[in-house]
Amino acid sequence: MKPAPFRYERPASLDEALGLLAGDDGLEVRPLAGGQSLVPLMNLRMARPEVVVDLNRVPELSGIERRGDRIRLGALTRHETLATDPTVVTALPLLARAASHIGHRAIRTRGTLGGSLAHADPSAELPVASLALGAEVELASASGTRTLAVTELFTGPLSTALDEGELIVAVHVPVEIGRRPFGFAEIARRHGDFAVALAAVTVATDADGGCRAASIAVGGIGGTPRLVGAAARTLIGTRLDRAAVDRAGDEVAAAVRPTGDLHGSGPYRRAMAALLTRRALDEARGATVAR
Repeated sequence: MKPAPFRYERPASLDEALGLLAGDDGLEVRPLAGGQSLVPLMNLRMARPEVVVDLNRVPELSGIERRGDRIRLGALTRHETLATDPTVVTALPLLARAASHIGHRAIRTRGTLGGSLAHADPSAELPVASLALGAEVELASASGTRTLAVTELFTGPLSTALDEGELIVAVHVPVEIGRRPFGFAEIARRHGDFAVALAAVTVATDADGGCRAASIAVGGIGGTPRLVGAAARTLIGTRLDRAAVDRAGDEVAAAVRPTGDLHGSGPYRRAMAALLTRRALDEARGATVAR
């Protein structure tokens, strides 16, 4: 199918883009970044924007740089760049790993970090990794700017706390968390398919090998990806032994109540969330031993 008729705009600055997105004539306006989610919806006429604002010439949305104790990732950073850029691979290896699991290379070379977070697919890799990394999103609209923790961004299936006319400009990730030992695991029906369930974890240990901090995020288990704080807290003070890892998996299973669909029943997704958490933690604790 083909999309319904629309007006195409291609701004060259953030201010111009925000002005277009603000609108003043009652038309439905949608931003276009990589287009990997919006364009298929438009072709199926499930989305019928009257104005499409192409963001790809907006310089303020690009770039990767370290700013103090954080890495700033422009919202237009492509998935393939996340998977291969030396700064990301070195400082944020969990994010690089998660990006490498997205679709196929043709998808990764177009899809963007900001687009993935704004689309808020509960089974997508980057939202889950961003939660585990304690990321924040830098937002802008014609009325001003604000910063929001990723934990506050996702409000429901394909739904976020973004206001009308508001854009994700960049994502900020703490370097201290980004460099922690990590694990990532997912299950999909075929390579390149959306994940049925997935888990991302980070751990930090003290000089004696005891766990002093941890984060556990899971996806594919409900309307939003989520941090499971109770599971992470069970690891504190342990040496990440087999019993501690198994308890954390049990806590994840106790915390989630996924519903089923054609790809897996609720009980299956719940069991996979626990299993993948254990696999991710096994990878993370292997990294702590290697250090």
